[in-house]
Amino acid sequence: MAQQDTDQQHVGVLPVDDEGFVIDTEDCEEREQAYRERGTSLPITVVGNPVLHKECKDVTEFGDELAKLVDDMFASQRTAEGVGLAANQVGVDLKVFVYDCPDDEGKRHTGVICNPKLVELPAEKRRLDDSNEGCLSVPTAYMPLARPDYAEVTGQDEKGNPIKVRGTGYFARCLQHETDHLYGYLYIDRLSKRDRKDALRQMAENEPRYPVVAND
Repeated sequence: MAQQDTDQQHVGVLPVDDEGFVIDTEDCEEREQAYRERGTSLPITVVGNPVLHKECKDVTEFGDELAKLVDDMFASQRTAEGVGLAANQVGVDLKVFVYDCPDDEGKRHTGVICNPKLVELPAEKRRLDDSNEGCLSVPTAYMPLARPDYAEVTGQDEKGNPIKVRGTGYFARCLQHETDHLYGYLYIDRLSKRDRKDALRQMAENEPRYPVVAND
């Protein structure tokens, strides 16, 4: 098992720790800059666009086309000043998201997850945090939403290597939020009808600070 973890450090995009989780806190600035400088910033799709409201297709090809998409997503994320971005938020029907997100201790996490699945947590790890949440696809709106303050996600990196990612606090929220996107759920879908209406009102009353795709 230890040897397998060591091998993963050589073949994966990111190294892994002793428990097999990716180490996504090293060289964040350099890695994020390299992605986005290769990419082209794309407009963000917003609530109401059909691509946001259905489960995305699994990533099965891990080649140049996916690499270009990842680069474009990092560029788009930076333009929109976001901390996470799913492929369907730039109109692409694939299960992949990127992130460049701090946790509650201020430690920066940067990476890519394809075909993510949230790990079901035991009861003792399910401490809820009801902080505000926002979404680039629901621009200018923020509402409190209770989510576990710890999350684990399994999936693949952009080269197809199996990976595990974990996070606490704000980063845990990001992992859950972006995984939700790829299964057709926006955070406002988890709100009460009243709070969802309030979020959509906030969106309607303000102008987004980044390019968006207008719904017909």
